[in-house]
Amino acid sequence: MKREKTIDHALRATWQSVAKSYNEQAMKHESTMAMGMALLYIDQDTGTPSTALGPSMGMESTSLSRILKNMEEKGLIYREKNPEDGRGVLIKLTALGKEKREISKNTVLQFNNSIKENIDESKIEHFFEVTELINRLISEKAIF
Repeated sequence: MKREKTIDHALRATWQSVAKSYNEQAMKHESTMAMGMALLYIDQDTGTPSTALGPSMGMESTSLSRILKNMEEKGLIYREKNPEDGRGVLIKLTALGKEKREISKNTVLQFNNSIKENIDESKIEHFFEVTELINRLISEKAIF
């Protein structure tokens, strides 16, 4: 079997192209795709518990810690004690973080709109059906 014809290769190659494209856009704003993604996952009104951020983004805590440290140094976020859990910390957006969040949101919308303009809606629906099924099979350990 040629690697170009395997499902995992198609998924990996496509994601690498998407990530490269997002990173190129993020660099225009002195950011990275990971920072942009984090900005979108942080609740802009109430903040997000640091412990909830990693799992929602699908990231390991070590990688997330590094990203959050960089974001704090750039003035995009700040940490605040969680009033509902004295041991926890809320990650909140600064005014600059909210501005950069809007840029990230518009970038994601532009990407999605461009895809929708170039691919038939039924094919997009099938794409989501297939990815949901792959994720279910993996989570149910039905593959290995």
